[in-house]
Amino acid sequence: MPRHQKKSSAAGGSQRQLRVGETVRHAVAEILSHSDVHDPDLQGHIITVPEVRMSPDLKLATIYVMPLGGRDTETVIAALDRNKKFLRGEIAHRVNLKFAPDIRFRADDRFDEAERIEKLLRTPAVQRDLAPDSDDE
Repeated sequence: MPRHQKKSSAAGGSQRQLRVGETVRHAVAEILSHSDVHDPDLQGHIITVPEVRMSPDLKLATIYVMPLGGRDTETVIAALDRNKKFLRGEIAHRVNLKFAPDIRFRADDRFDEAERIEKLLRTPAVQRDLAPDSDDE
């Protein structure tokens, strides 16, 4: 009788996906912080890598990046895409996996979403609903 059962995974993936994603995130952050990528569009940019999501087979890594201050995001992602081959090779040297994952870069929009929610919470209508009502006593 086959013992192949489909595992229920959490929202971020299995423990292995999360662990490998975090290892890849550290490797990419180290590569970018040491300015190992020689591209004029990346010079002068401090790039944060808040998250890396791995596919279930660990062959694709989606790397979420955000330049400090959120400026020139499209330029930075285009530069990272141009240097994808170099970055993949560096990741392969630093992360011990059977296969070097293919990588793709995406802008991390969590900061924009958090700012949008913060603005909503500061609107007068929401403040009115959140204010303690003195008539309830």
